[in-house]
Amino acid sequence: MVREHKTPMNKIAFFNTLKKRQEIFSPLKKNRVTMYSCGPTVYDYAHIGNFRTYIFQDLLRRFLEYCGYTVIQVMNITDVDDKTIAGANREGVTLAEYTAKYTDAFLEDLARLNIERPEHMPRATESIDDMITMIQTLIKKKHAYESNGSVYFKIDTFKHYGKLSGKDLAMNIQGARIDSDEYEKDNLSDFVLWKAKKEGEPSWESPFGPGRPGWHIECSAMSMKEFGATFDMHTGGEDLIFPHHENEIAQSEACTGKPFVRYWLHCKFLLVDGEKMSKSKGNFYTLRDLIAKGHDPISIRYLLLSHNYRQPLNFTLEGIEQSKKAVQRINEFIKRMESHKVNNAISDEGDVLERVTACKAAFCDALADDLNIAEALAQLFNAVRIINNFADTNQIGKRTMQEIEEFITMIDAIIAVRTEHDVEVPNEILELVNGRQKARQERNFAEADRLRDLLTQKGWIVKDTKDGPVPERL
Repeated sequence: MVREHKTPMNKIAFFNTLKKRQEIFSPLKKNRVTMYSCGPTVYDYAHIGNFRTYIFQDLLRRFLEYCGYTVIQVMNITDVDDKTIAGANREGVTLAEYTAKYTDAFLEDLARLNIERPEHMPRATESIDDMITMIQTLIKKKHAYESNGSVYFKIDTFKHYGKLSGKDLAMNIQGARIDSDEYEKDNLSDFVLWKAKKEGEPSWESPFGPGRPGWHIECSAMSMKEFGATFDMHTGGEDLIFPHHENEIAQSEACTGKPFVRYWLHCKFLLVDGEKMSKSKGNFYTLRDLIAKGHDPISIRYLLLSHNYRQPLNFTLEGIEQSKKAVQRINEFIKRMESHKVNNAISDEGDVLERVTACKAAFCDALADDLNIAEALAQLFNAVRIINNFADTNQIGKRTMQEIEEFITMIDAIIAVRTEHDVEVPNEILELVNGRQKARQERNFAEADRLRDLLTQKGWIVKDTKDGPVPERL
C-alpha cells in the first residue's frame, strides 16, 4: 500500500480507558508504536461483532501509519480454551485440526475486509513455555498459589486490582476461586492461571503437574514476549475490560513490577436491528453469511468502520446497502480524478488549492481527535463535492491536482475501500475457477454450480468472457 511519508503528528489524542479521559498520544519510542490486539478464539467463524472491533483496530493502525509511525502489532490466536476443547471433542478431532480450520477462515476474512495482517500472530499452544515461566514467577513472588494441580492468581495481593474496570477489591469473597475461562462480570475472585489435567482435554507438562493454561495468562505472556514488560497500546472490545483485561494487568504488573500498558482503547458493542446479536433471534451474522446473501465485503467494512468506535453501532442489512452507495461514490470520485485533465492555463490556483488543502487537513484532524471517523467521513464527502464542482468548471490546475492525488492516497491508506485495484488471485481460487470451467465443459452443471457457490462463500465471483472465466473479488 502506498502511504504518505511524513513526521508523526504532535496532537493525536485517544480516550484511555485506564485514565478515564482523552489523552495526547505519545509512544515510548519516537516514531514507533507497539500495539497488542486481542484476537479471536478459533472455535467458530468470527461474527460481525468481532469484526467491528478488528476493523476499529485496523483503522487505528492505518491512521498511525499514515501519520508516520511504524506500528508493530501483535494479535493472539486463542487455540486452547474451554470453547475450542469442547468443539474438538464434539466433532471427534484433535484440537489442532479443529482450530486450524477456523484460524484459516479468520485469516481469509481479514483479507476480504482489507484488514492489514498484524506483524505477529502467536498461537496460545505455541506459547505454553512462556506462560509456565510467568506463572512460576508469580508463585515465587507469592501472587499465585497451587491447589490440587491448578494454580490461581491471588487478587488481594495486587493492591491496584480494579483500576481499569473500576471494580472495588473490597467486594472480593475471600477463598473463592474461578476455574472457567469466562465468568460473571461481578465476580471478584481468584482466577485460574493453570488448570489441572482433566479427562478428555489436551494437556502439557509443567512444574505444577500436567494441565493447560487459563485464558487470561495467554495474552500477558504473548504480548510481553514481543514487547517486554511495558508497551504502548492494548485494544479490544469493551466486553473484555472485566475480567480479561483487568486480570491481564494484575498478573503482568505483579510479575514484572512495571506498568503493563500505557493506553487502553476499547470498542463499544454492536447491535443488529436494535437488539443484541443472537442465533435464537435470527440476527446472528458471520461475514460468510452476509457474502452468501450477496453483500460485498468492502461495503460491510465501510459500515463497520463508519461509526465512532466508542459509540454502539446498530448493524442492519439496509445499512450495508447505504454503505455500498457511499463506497461507490468514493470510487467514482477516485476514478474521475485519475482520468481528469488539469487546466494548465490556470496561473493562480490560490483559492481552489487552499480549499482542497483545508479539506484534506480537516479529514486528518478529525481522526486525530480520538478517531472521530464520523466527522472524518463528513469531511471526505464535503471534499468530494467541492472537488467535483471544481472539475465541472475546469478549475483544477497542476498544483491542485497534486494535492488531490495526495488526498486520494490518504483515503486509500486509511479508509481502504477502493474496489478497483488489481487483485492477486490466490492459487486456491484459480483452482476452483478452473474446476468450474472444466465442469461446465463436461456439462456437469451441478458441480459447476457447487464450485460457483463455494467461490461466492470465499468472496469471489466469476465473470464468463469471450477470453474465458475471470475471477473478481466481491
